Amino acid sequence: MTENPSRVEAFSDGVFAIAITLLILEIRVPHVDHGLWAGLVALWPSYVAFLMSFAVILIMWVNHHELLRMVGGVTYPFLFANGLLLLTVTFVPFPTAVLAAYLGTAEARTAVAFYCATFVVNALVWRLLFATMVRGGLKSSVTPETVATVRKAYFWGPAVYLLSTGLALIRPTLGLLVNVSLWILWMRLGYRSERSATR
Repeated sequence: MTENPSRVEAFSDGVFAIAITLLILEIRVPHVDHGLWAGLVALWPSYVAFLMSFAVILIMWVNHHELLRMVGGVTYPFLFANGLLLLTVTFVPFPTAVLAAYLGTAEARTAVAFYCATFVVNALVWRLLFATMVRGGLKSSVTPETVATVRKAYFWGPAVYLLSTGLALIRPTLGLLVNVSLWILWMRLGYRSERSATR
């Protein structure tokens, strides 16, 4: 089974689009008798959760696009690994809603830890997806250096997310900051993959 991954990309793009759209549905219009501004300001945890999850799904979509440019052929393990990745992506709106509901409360530690733990699982599935790609064969233009770079990132990603989960149980804000710091890694990883594939 060595067909072009264009159908996989089209299906995956649709799932990413739905997941990123569902995020905004968690921001509810405040119903107040007076003081609408105060009601809108009180939604600040929802704004934070929405922006964070929108950014991370966008970054995941970009990296998914870059990975598919490296695929030599579609295999059954790759299809199932990609489906598992999409499962974790569509799950993101739920911990986002939990984070929005509890960020400003006494349960913030649990909410942030749950949010960060979601990305531990997500990062492990990214590692699995790339492993199936390598096993199934990459394009000849993909250099060993690129493969090593992606593998290294997918090795450290779950570890840092796990660290952010642990920190969230002690200091929720610190846990979120460590979680967000990985955005830089994933953005740089996508651009490096693109340059290497083009070269």
